[in-house]
Parts: sequence; structure tokens; C-alpha cells
Amino acid sequence: MIYDEKKSLFAFSQPRIKFFYNEIKNIKDIKILELGVAEGHSTSLFLKLIEQNGGKLISVDIKDSSHLFENHNWKFIHSSDHNFENINKEIQKLGQLDLILIDSFHEAMHVKKNLYNYYQFLKLNGLVVIDDISWLSYSKFSTKPSSGNFDANINTFNKLLEIKLNNKNNLSVEFCFEGSGSAKIIKKSFEKLNEPKKIKKPFYWKNFLLMIYRKIFK
Repeated sequence: MIYDEKKSLFAFSQPRIKFFYNEIKNIKDIKILELGVAEGHSTSLFLKLIEQNGGKLISVDIKDSSHLFENHNWKFIHSSDHNFENINKEIQKLGQLDLILIDSFHEAMHVKKNLYNYYQFLKLNGLVVIDDISWLSYSKFSTKPSSGNFDANINTFNKLLEIKLNNKNNLSVEFCFEGSGSAKIIKKSFEKLNEPKKIKKPFYWKNFLLMIYRKIFK
């Protein structure tokens, strides 16, 4: 099949997809890079969009998902998404990208490496969407508490803030906290991304001394 209607509808119902879909639905000859396929829900939605508007999709996963669809507009690469040499070559054949979806291994440094490599192929005002940035669903007393997912997602969220801090004019970032959350990065310049910068709280002696004074003389 060229795409799966049920999977497309399921993907479209997800908050993470609704968060950015309106911004890509009218792009003609759209070029998409998808990192992480799983059951192919977002893959199918992208292929449906491409049937309507034209375009190409490259999907990458360490699990072999090549059997999911038969579509001449789809290239599946059975590989780690850190196989930059080979994947970059395929992107260069395709041309500049309108959308990059990062939904593979949800670990902050893994996400950062993907962003910094593939960002060079993104069009000006193109989108990078990064899944799993919200820890709220995995916190204590939530419906599905998980310390592993909590740590992974909050670390990814903080890493994106560090990237934004040192790239204020290069990109904009928006967040959606529905479900496991997602981030939407919009490319604002062709400048190479600066490395993330640690976020530190400013320290002022005046405020510190005032706090001590109040504790002593309250």
C-alpha cells in the first residue's frame, strides 16, 4: 500500500502532530526527513500528504520497517540515525528539507547530535519537530509514572533551552506539553548552530545580603 488510512487518521488525532501539521499541510513538493518509524503512523500521514501535494519522504530506523509501505515517494533507510555519512548523501540527492521529525532514541545528547547534523539541510523557516520533551505525564502521582522517561524528557527539554540560549537569533522554539510533549524549532537563519550554553541563575551580592539580613532580623 502507498499509505494506511487508519494509521494516518490515528497520527492526525495525536496532539504532537496537530502541533505542527497546519504549518506543512499546504507545502507543495514537500521534503521530509523522519527519524524513527515504529508502526508507521506518522510515516503514513506524511505519505498521504505527499500523495496530495507532491514531495518525498526519507525515513530512518534501526528496525526494518521497509515492508510497511510500497511508495515510490518513500525511501526507507535501515540504519542508526547517527549513520550521518550515508544519510547525508541521501538528503543531498533530495534537496533542502521542509520538515525534520526527530522521534527515535529519546536521550538528550542523541537528540542534540541529530539536530546539529541534519539542521544544515533544513530550508529557511523550515521546521524541526522533536518528540518527548515533557516529563509531566511521567511524574509522581501521574497516570503513568516513570523515573526513566521523566529523566529522559526533562533532560531533552533542558538541552533545547540551552541550545536556544546560545542561538537566540538563529531559531525560535515552541513547546507542546500534551501527552509526552514535543518541541517545534523554526530555522531563522543559515548561520551554523552554536553549541548549547548552560543556563545559570544570576547572583547578586546585594540580594544575598538582603536575604541574610531578613533572616536575622525578621
